[in-house]
Amino acid sequence: RLFSVMALSSVQSSTITLNAAISACEKGGEWEQVLQLFAEMQKDAVESDTISFNASISACEKAGKWERAVRFFDIMAESGIASDTITFNAMISACEKGCEWERALLLFSLMATDKVACSTASASSAISACKKGGEWQKALQLFASVSQMHIRLDLIVFNATIDACEQGGAWEKVSQLFVMVSQRSLSSD
Repeated sequence: RLFSVMALSSVQSSTITLNAAISACEKGGEWEQVLQLFAEMQKDAVESDTISFNASISACEKAGKWERAVRFFDIMAESGIASDTITFNAMISACEKGCEWERALLLFSLMATDKVACSTASASSAISACKKGGEWQKALQLFASVSQMHIRLDLIVFNATIDACEQGGAWEKVSQLFVMVSQRSLSSD
């Protein structure tokens, strides 16, 4: 429908206009419309870019459609389009929501391989994915490795790790993490 309106209005389909439409649909939770816009983009040979894919992956992630997010990620890689921190954050979050902890960890490690900057969002989503998978030890290992990186350990990362350890009954680790939080004077601000 959007393409019909654009054609009638003499608006030229371009990467910029379609990225804006995809991003608007993503922010509005209209993931199915995102799929249609992306398909039209491909059909009309409008070049897709990192922004096109990031918005599409994010729309799928927000809708809980992790398999579709993975498909977009695969197409992105096959097309030779560079992924960035936003791409990986959305993918790791999609895998977390889909209880795909192993895939989330693989993506987190792939960030380093691809020389993409990790963020607190990357770390907390990957740790949360481990928690959802019942893998508190993996969550704790990831927390330890993240502590060695140049990633700011905020309350969200600590809470994700504490939740994973609590779920696993690792109360001693929970206590140690609480001590670390208090020593760092972290708050929920």
